Amino acid sequence: MKLGMISLGCAKNLIDSELFLGVAKKYDLEITNNLKEANIIVVNTCGFIESAKKEAIDTILEVTENKKDKIVIAMGCLVERYLDDLKKSLPEVDIYFPIKDYKNIDELFQKLLGSTKTYKMNYEDRLITTLPHSAYLRISEGCNNRCSYCAIPLIRGPFTSRPFESLILEAKYLAKCGVKEITLIGQDTTRYGTDLKEGKYLQDLLHEISNIPGVSLVRVLYLYPDEITTNSKFILTDESNFVNDISSKANKTTDEVINEIKNNPKVAKYFDIPIQHASNKILKAMNRRGSKEFIVDLIAKIRKQIPDVTIRTTLIVGFPTENNQDFKELVDFVEEIKFNRLGVFTYSDEEDTKGYLMKPKVSETTMKKRLNAIMQIQNGISNKLNHEYIGKTYSAIIDSYDSQANKYIVRNEAYAPDDVDGFIYATNDSGLKVNTGDIVKIKITDANSYDLFAKIIKD
Repeated sequence: MKLGMISLGCAKNLIDSELFLGVAKKYDLEITNNLKEANIIVVNTCGFIESAKKEAIDTILEVTENKKDKIVIAMGCLVERYLDDLKKSLPEVDIYFPIKDYKNIDELFQKLLGSTKTYKMNYEDRLITTLPHSAYLRISEGCNNRCSYCAIPLIRGPFTSRPFESLILEAKYLAKCGVKEITLIGQDTTRYGTDLKEGKYLQDLLHEISNIPGVSLVRVLYLYPDEITTNSKFILTDESNFVNDISSKANKTTDEVINEIKNNPKVAKYFDIPIQHASNKILKAMNRRGSKEFIVDLIAKIRKQIPDVTIRTTLIVGFPTENNQDFKELVDFVEEIKFNRLGVFTYSDEEDTKGYLMKPKVSETTMKKRLNAIMQIQNGISNKLNHEYIGKTYSAIIDSYDSQANKYIVRNEAYAPDDVDGFIYATNDSGLKVNTGDIVKIKITDANSYDLFAKIIKD
C-alpha cells in the first residue's frame, strides 16, 4: 500500500508529519508524493488563524471530493481544536486523528492494516521531508505565554522542554543522515530548559549541537523578546502558568544566548523575534510582556554586539481597540528600527481567546489597508538594506538548481530555510563543479527588495 501526505502550517507541524511518515515506513507502507496513486491520504492541518483553517478545510474537501476507494485521514491542530464539529460537517473523512491521540499511533496503523506490530512516534525515525542538507529540530512543545490573540496553548498545551540529551541524540542522527544545517524551533525557544532540572538552556543546546561532526550551521527561530536579556522580568497574570522557579531560571536564557550567537562561528547571526506591535496599549491588550521601549533597547543592544546580525519579526495589525494613533506608533517604529525581515498578519478572531471578546473590532478593510501600508514601508527598507550587500562575499549552502533560469538557489546565514526570507540566485561561471548541499563562496552582484543575486566564486 502507498501513503501520501499533505502537510499544512508551520515547521513545528511539519515535524509531526515527518514523525507520522516515519511510523508509516515502519509498517512497510510506501511513501509517495503522487496522491493519485496513494491508497491512504493524510492531511496534517493547521488551525492557528482563520486563513489557515480555511486552507485546511479546502484541502480536505479537495482530497475527499474524488477519493473513490482511498482512505482519508485528517490530523493536526484543526482536528485537535474542532474534532466534534469536523466529524459532523465533514463525514467524508474516514479517520480523524487529533494530537492527543498521537501517543497511540500504533492503534491507528493496527486498525488500518490489520497489523499486530507496535511502533510509536520516534524522533530518530523521522522521515525528513525538507532538503537533505537542512532539517528542523523541535526543542519544545506547547506554550505558556497566553497571548490574548493566540489559540496555540489551547491546542498544544503548556510549554514543555524536551530533554537535553534526547535533542543531542536526534541532532547526531540528523548529521549522520547528511544534514548540515539544523534549525531549532519551538513556540518559545528562548524558554528552553527553564522547566527542567538539567541546568541546560538554549545557549548550551546551541553550543553542543554546533560541535557535532558534520553540522555546519545551527539556527534558532522564535526567540521571545523579553527572555533574551538579563533585564527581562516576567509579568505574572492570573492567566499565566508561570511560577517563580521558572521565572528565575529564565534569567539563564540571557546575555549568554546573545554571546553564544555572537561568538560561535557555527551559529547563525540571526534573531527571529516576534514582536507583534509597538503601541504599549496594544501590547498590554495582547498580554505581551515588555514595552516598546524595551524592544527598542533590546534590538539596539543586539546590533551593537553583533553588527552584521539579521533581525526578523512579525507584526499583527487590526487587534481589537487598535486606533489610528496605535497604528501610527507602529509605522514610526518600523521606520525607526529598519528590520532586515518583516512579516505582517491581520488579526484573526479566535474563539476561546481573550481577544475574541474585546471590542471595538477593526474592520477587514482597515486591517488590509494597514497591512499594505506597513509592507510598502518595509519594501523600501528591505530594498535599501539588500543593496548594501552588493560587492560583499559570503559562505552559502546550495539548496537547488533552477534549470530554466540557469541559476543556483543558495542561502547564507541571513536566510532561513522556511521560504519567508526570499532567495539568493547565484550563477556559476567559476569553473567549479558544485552540487546541492555544497557550501560555496558567493559574491553579491545585485539586489531587489526581496531577493539577492550573486555569483559563485573560488575561495
